[in-house]
Amino acid sequence: MHPLNCLLVDDEPAALDILTHYVNQTPFLKLAGRCLGPIEALQKVYSEPIDLIFIDIHMPELSGLDFIKVLNGRAKVILTTAYSQYALEGYEYNVVDYLLKPVAFDRFLKAAQKALDQRSPLTPPNPTVPPQPAEEDYIFVKADNRTQRITLSDIQYVEGLGNYVSIYTDQGRVVTLLTMKEVEERLPERRFMRIHRSYLIALDRLQYIEGNEVFLDKKTAIPLGETYREKFFKALESKTLNKR
Repeated sequence: MHPLNCLLVDDEPAALDILTHYVNQTPFLKLAGRCLGPIEALQKVYSEPIDLIFIDIHMPELSGLDFIKVLNGRAKVILTTAYSQYALEGYEYNVVDYLLKPVAFDRFLKAAQKALDQRSPLTPPNPTVPPQPAEEDYIFVKADNRTQRITLSDIQYVEGLGNYVSIYTDQGRVVTLLTMKEVEERLPERRFMRIHRSYLIALDRLQYIEGNEVFLDKKTAIPLGETYREKFFKALESKTLNKR
């Protein structure tokens, strides 16, 4: 039986360090990532398989309880907090367990074992049953002092601006504090590709290639970087008819 992929979510690095140590000491758990905020955690959940999430109730942007609502059953949840009065409310959201900080290892282990015991119902009883529909088609980013939802199918391309990026969508431009590498890691590879040090495009928006430029429409030309050229054309091979 493969271990449970765990995601740790807490805005306190010290709390994340303790949970990381506990996960590493538990043979049936595997650390899939650490997040300082729920929006970052949601993006990770929608981009890779996560079985179990440890999240603090008191978080910026979204509380742990609001996070569970948005999560919509995609993973099991164990809540952590320094305030015991939230325990009853947490159980009403069908969480696996509730851990009171500071979390002792034996209590952590007991909660993790409960999550492992509940794993079977999440596994389809018949392996021939078709998989569930793909992940939701959106991400969240911070922009203009708010957390904004962006539908992936609306994204045309992304331009890097140092520690910021401009995300160009059908609705307009969104500027957010992210690096190009972070954006590249969070967007699905089958739909988006980095073609230049400062540019990433939505592959379904590609219209034609001319010289060292990629055109998304007649007016939008994106430079094709030499470093990314070989990988880009290799990705297009299966869709190219006349390869000579």
